[in-house]
Amino acid sequence: MSGMLTVIGEALVDLVQRPDQEAQAHPGGSPMNVAVGVSRLGHPVNFIGRWGQDAHGQMIEAHLRASQVQLPVAADGRPTSTAKALIGPSGAADYDFQIDWSLEAAQPQLEQILTQTSALHVGSIGAMVEPGASSVLEAVKAAAPQALISYDPNCRPSITPDAYQARQQAEAIVAHSDLVKASDEDLLWLYPNRTLEESAQAWLELGASMVVVTRGELGPWALTRKTSPDGIALPAYRVEVADTVGAGDSLMAALLAALLDRGIEGRKARAEIELLSREELKDILTFATVAAGITVSREGANPPGREELNRVLFPQEG
Repeated sequence: MSGMLTVIGEALVDLVQRPDQEAQAHPGGSPMNVAVGVSRLGHPVNFIGRWGQDAHGQMIEAHLRASQVQLPVAADGRPTSTAKALIGPSGAADYDFQIDWSLEAAQPQLEQILTQTSALHVGSIGAMVEPGASSVLEAVKAAAPQALISYDPNCRPSITPDAYQARQQAEAIVAHSDLVKASDEDLLWLYPNRTLEESAQAWLELGASMVVVTRGELGPWALTRKTSPDGIALPAYRVEVADTVGAGDSLMAALLAALLDRGIEGRKARAEIELLSREELKDILTFATVAAGITVSREGANPPGREELNRVLFPQEG
């Protein structure tokens, strides 16, 4: 059994609008989805975010507790953040956010929580929007000497339209990260004058040990110093797409779970990632790609549990 993964970032309610249908409310937020995904895959998780005591906040808390995510910080009296998600014909979502993000309520406990953390995941709005973003970066710096650090920028230009500023904030976290996952859209927005391969290589040089780039239907591509410059690519797991909500978060959660399965956490995580063979990296990517595929086959951010994922990966044992 692994140590404790702590996830810090936003929790919100996705108000999902499909063509010719009434809007449906689902718990969401990229870091929260990652916390749920890792917990469903069998590893203990603390989630540190913020939500209100309103109906949306109660939905978020019930969702987290149903997946056995531990909640060291209670709800506050402010409104819960929301994201209106408009689902297009392809299943892709466009978002309109109403965000209230800070870590004020968590500060008294955060230092103690980080001392007990062997892996820390951050990203998305929580790592970009102030006043909470500065606290997230400080948490990363505090945890980096003794924990696996993972990061997913999950850029939202509608919230953080200044690409230069977003790039500075992303690079500040990448410099302390062991595992970074980004979509092709993230990298092309942050670095419009680079190829995806150039951006991934630059993040390795900045400090990351492993960079995974998701490319939609083309599937993920991973780069480490050991596999540079070609990296390792896998095709996407083919399913009938219901929507893409939470797909990248499920992939991120499964990447983390696959590392934790192998005992890659704590102060030795960076060195152990860099020692992974091509075959081990392929196995990790396969695990994550199938998790993402299962998620896009159904509505909303609903990542698979361990048994469900194993039934797809190892059907002969079912």
